[in-house]
Amino acid sequence: MGFQQALSGLNAASRNLDVIGNNVANANTVGFKTSQAQFADLFAASLSGASSNTAGIGTRLAAVAQQFTQGAVTVSSNPLDMAINGSGFFRLSDNGTIKYSRNGQFQLDKDGYIINSANMQLTGYPIDATGALDTASPQPLRLSTSDLAPVATTQMAGVLNLDSRAPIIGAAFDPTNSATFTNSTSLSVYDSLGNAHSMSLYFVKTAASTWNVYGTLDGATGPVTPSPLGTLTFTSTGAIDTTATTLPFAASLAFTNGATTPQAVNVDFTGTTQFGSGFSVNALTQDGYTSGKLSGFSISSDGTILGRYTNGRTSTLGQVVMANFTNPNGLVPMGGNTWAESADSGTPLIGEPSSGNLGALQSGAVEDSNVDLTAELVNMITAQRVYQANAQTIKTQDAVLQTLVNLR
Repeated sequence: MGFQQALSGLNAASRNLDVIGNNVANANTVGFKTSQAQFADLFAASLSGASSNTAGIGTRLAAVAQQFTQGAVTVSSNPLDMAINGSGFFRLSDNGTIKYSRNGQFQLDKDGYIINSANMQLTGYPIDATGALDTASPQPLRLSTSDLAPVATTQMAGVLNLDSRAPIIGAAFDPTNSATFTNSTSLSVYDSLGNAHSMSLYFVKTAASTWNVYGTLDGATGPVTPSPLGTLTFTSTGAIDTTATTLPFAASLAFTNGATTPQAVNVDFTGTTQFGSGFSVNALTQDGYTSGKLSGFSISSDGTILGRYTNGRTSTLGQVVMANFTNPNGLVPMGGNTWAESADSGTPLIGEPSSGNLGALQSGAVEDSNVDLTAELVNMITAQRVYQANAQTIKTQDAVLQTLVNLR
């Protein structure tokens, strides 16, 4: 009789509908991976071995295999949202228990940790006391919201053109008297406390192709020594004569506001020229900056988290790591869009995004479910017909059995 085969078919069709229903229910779940019900036929074993004309005793659910194909990437308004474009999983710490996910919807908790909606902490490489990434082992990422410490100016560089047609000045230099210098320019420099000071540079032509460079700090000459800072000598082609000019000039800045004093600053004019054209400042830079407050952050494709500060600087706050598996289908679903490793999945292969076979991260975006809703609805119709067909098999077998019972 075919009751057993038909009953197994009903159970299989019912389980298939369960899988399809779960896929449809999670069509809008970020990072969800569709599942596929896989079936196998059943045969009864006998002492004499298998027979070539055995009808079989039905079917069974062999596995529910998740399909780790790429989902569509949708842009979001949260800079901490991350989408994985390629292979790999986010590595999450659930009170010390490591889980893996493709759902990249994250936010900061009150302590600065990057967490998901279930309060699982995203792991990666933090920064050490020197500001470098600590790549020893992945740890829960905690973003520091403290002010960025100021950096005192130690290097200055200028690229200018000094007019070779300018007259020679024989008077003693006086920053308050424009007749005692040929040209001037200024820029902001910073002390160890992050205070900005206006440093002016004055250029005095003392002889043919020879220029003295003087400096003042906040309008005073005393805080800047030596005076002059140095002498620029040019060749007949207008380039700096490196045999007669020693660069950079070693300057010393004195402060009275509690900052470190004196402050040594190297002033470099490499690239400066003396041509028969007007004075021009082509570049003027220095390496100091004031303190800054965290105003935002961004995440690059390799997982590096860059903080943006109100002083215009950026600083690395950490790096997201990812994990991949030799057999992702061996992962154990844990709910909440997470999986756990198992003996079948193999050990996690941890690395930086965009390295090896790991995908790239896209900040401010999420990976949608990879459920094809149209295909699932067609599969649902097919599973319904299979269920009806197996029910019809039972009905037919019942009619045959009834006919047999009614024989006289």
